[in-house]
Amino acid sequence: MAVAGKTFGIVGPLSAFPRRLIAREVERQGGHLRRGVTRQTTHVVFGRGLLLKATDAEIEARLEREAGNGRRLLSENGFLRLLNLATAPETSALPRQSLIDQAKIAPRLFDLLSLFDAFEHDCEPYSFRDVILARKYAGLIASGAGWGTIARSVQRSSHASLTALSLHHERSRTIYARRAEGLSELDGQLLLDLGAVEEAELEELFAQAEEAEEEGEYGEAAAVYQRYLAIDRTDSVAAFNRANCLRAAGHELDAAHDYARALKLDPSFAEAWFNLAGLMGERGRIDTARRHLQKAIDVDGDYADAIFNLAKLEFDAGNLGEARRWWKRYLELDRDSEWARTAERGVQFVNLHLLPTAPRA
Repeated sequence: MAVAGKTFGIVGPLSAFPRRLIAREVERQGGHLRRGVTRQTTHVVFGRGLLLKATDAEIEARLEREAGNGRRLLSENGFLRLLNLATAPETSALPRQSLIDQAKIAPRLFDLLSLFDAFEHDCEPYSFRDVILARKYAGLIASGAGWGTIARSVQRSSHASLTALSLHHERSRTIYARRAEGLSELDGQLLLDLGAVEEAELEELFAQAEEAEEEGEYGEAAAVYQRYLAIDRTDSVAAFNRANCLRAAGHELDAAHDYARALKLDPSFAEAWFNLAGLMGERGRIDTARRHLQKAIDVDGDYADAIFNLAKLEFDAGNLGEARRWWKRYLELDRDSEWARTAERGVQFVNLHLLPTAPRA
């Protein structure tokens, strides 16, 4: 299956289906769905609800960050099609570059609009209808409309109806249809109602907790995450975030409990193993910290931070051979940073001290 073995992270609320139903379907198909993005995330889904919660600049920055990390970016419709929960309209063989050339639209703006399903298709091949829409959007952009204004305005309209309308932009954050009787708001089929108050409450609580965490209000953030977890006890990311907040607020035992809760929900959560190892190391539980770091590396063999910390732990414990082995592994992943220079010095130090009893590796 296309989903099996993949880990999906959702940025922003989904508009077409409740997240809980989507999570169930992803798991049924052998994949994993998380709220937000972690090291294991292979695909990032940009929910259309993000348009209501973030500015254009914030969305663009998030897109650049995720794309720069090598993850595949999916629109909401693209995600549903991957799950076979939606089908694409009849396609043509029109490549992306050909559409951009014909519509004379900037590639970056085209990609942003595509990511929020402003076209029939979320990826190539595109249809002739997509060309028509791209030309209309290019005209709106030329008149001063931002890509976000377009994406937010067309969300409640079908693509077929949009191709038949004369779209118009004035000095506002809305796109209008020009009709014989004057300007009017865009008409079209409303999206499927999410309905569940609980789902909306979860989205709001998670966003509120993240905001408090970013502002350094760790006690408040932990309390909001706890309210969230009282509704959804299955969210490993929320448990992990709460643990981080509790640790920052000085509540180490409670933090350890929530790291453990995150790992019980998702044993492949490498960051949770790593942070719990750090907490155990700070409390002097070196053997436990060593096991947790090893688990993080077992889950993610290229987890450079975990490898470096394990090398340092072994060095501090006097296990010089093991420290050298892990520092050399770290240097396979990082050759240029300050941490790499520390690892190089560590290898050199161990070589000097082991030289009388063992040949240099």
